[in-house]
Amino acid sequence: MVVPVILLVLLLLLLIVSYGVYRFVLYAPLGQQNDPFHLPNGPQYLPKYDEMYRLTKELVDLPCERVYITSQDGLQLAGDWHAGEPGHPVHICCHGYRGMGVRDFCGGAQTLLGRGDTVLLIHQRGQGDSQGHTMTFGIREREDVRLWAEYCAKRCPDTPLFLHGISMGAATVLMTSALPLPAAVKGILADCPYDVPKDIITLTAKKSAGPLAGLLWPFLCVGAFLFARGLRFDHVCCHEAVKHTPVPILIIHGEDDRFVPAYMSEPMAAANPARVTRFTFPDAGHGMSYLMDTPRYQRITRDFIESCLK
Repeated sequence: MVVPVILLVLLLLLLIVSYGVYRFVLYAPLGQQNDPFHLPNGPQYLPKYDEMYRLTKELVDLPCERVYITSQDGLQLAGDWHAGEPGHPVHICCHGYRGMGVRDFCGGAQTLLGRGDTVLLIHQRGQGDSQGHTMTFGIREREDVRLWAEYCAKRCPDTPLFLHGISMGAATVLMTSALPLPAAVKGILADCPYDVPKDIITLTAKKSAGPLAGLLWPFLCVGAFLFARGLRFDHVCCHEAVKHTPVPILIIHGEDDRFVPAYMSEPMAAANPARVTRFTFPDAGHGMSYLMDTPRYQRITRDFIESCLK
């Protein structure tokens, strides 16, 4: 009788700990993450806080159309369509982990709109006004982006499309490069992407859990499989995705990124040097390259877009 009881207790502990780790890492709660003005305020961000607030408010105040698609697993996904001039490119912008497009692309979106282009700020699954509660570090989001690309190709026939992403959104668009995309997709721009989901999850966990982080990974795998409908981490990474893509890719990374270190984007550049171009920005923190050197960032992205349109 003792052995079955012990096994039952161990099973319950496994489920409880796995669910707790799942909630901590993958669950997307409501609250501050959906407040466009909940801006990062760490030491790398404070010097630029007022500028981030101004640019975010400027983007929030712009008129846009709320659009929707349905994901492969039945979730209603939302996006904000900022219409540009007919025939100009459409840019699909994917925000980061527990982020929002109006925060993560403040400034960058205005630059694209200033070209007369259309900008679609999507709400990643489980975030903003999109349905769902689980973020998957690009694994399922990549299929969502493919569907958004198909939506844009149908809505704007014969119009060039570009995929943009920052942080988790950057990894997402790089993973998307391995999928069958509409021919209209002419380029992919990824700002501060990680390569392998496990690596960024465990690196981040070490900052909060210390040496226990390695012990938590098996529980996350169990929790992801049980509570995120069979989610697995072992079959997707960015460098394999970009290896054979025909789509030109631009990667930008801040050299002082303390969340997704710059070395994490090196494997993607090495995997397909004929298609992938990578630039780093000295002293720039996570997602801060645009604000640290706006003229250079705008020049690099403009030149890349124009080269893809030739």
